Amino acid sequence: MTARHSAGLLIFRRAPVGDLQVLLGHMGGPFWVRKDDGAWSIPKGEVEDGEELLDAARREFTEELGVPAPDGDLTDLGHLRQPNGKVVHVWAVEGDLDVATVIGGSFTMEWPRGSGVLQEFPELDRAEWFGLPAAEAKLVKGQRPFLERLRIAAGRG
Repeated sequence: MTARHSAGLLIFRRAPVGDLQVLLGHMGGPFWVRKDDGAWSIPKGEVEDGEELLDAARREFTEELGVPAPDGDLTDLGHLRQPNGKVVHVWAVEGDLDVATVIGGSFTMEWPRGSGVLQEFPELDRAEWFGLPAAEAKLVKGQRPFLERLRIAAGRG
């Protein structure tokens, strides 16, 4: 059985004073609604059959945030196997984004489970900028190593 793959873009900016800041999205849906620490993600999503990883990362960024991915030099931050077995591939790109413009996509699921009722939920219900120390707490555990990889790639580690 082959692992599923996701691809995403970690957008970062250099704060006027202090460290780098990264753009993270809070996961949508009923499971995450009351969670904060450990409930944020790098904008990413599943790679479709035959799709190039970077093309998937750009497509998913736009689908999840409702805005095109910023142009710029990409830094490959590699991949990580998540606790669920999925392999996540991430690229970093410097850019800026007004989080007020984020209007992301949605997904449909049965909720409450077993009810037979389908409801629609946002993939990401909001996006925010975080300095790296705060991002470490907010990001889901399996994606946290990407922050250190970014710090090193950006010459801050």
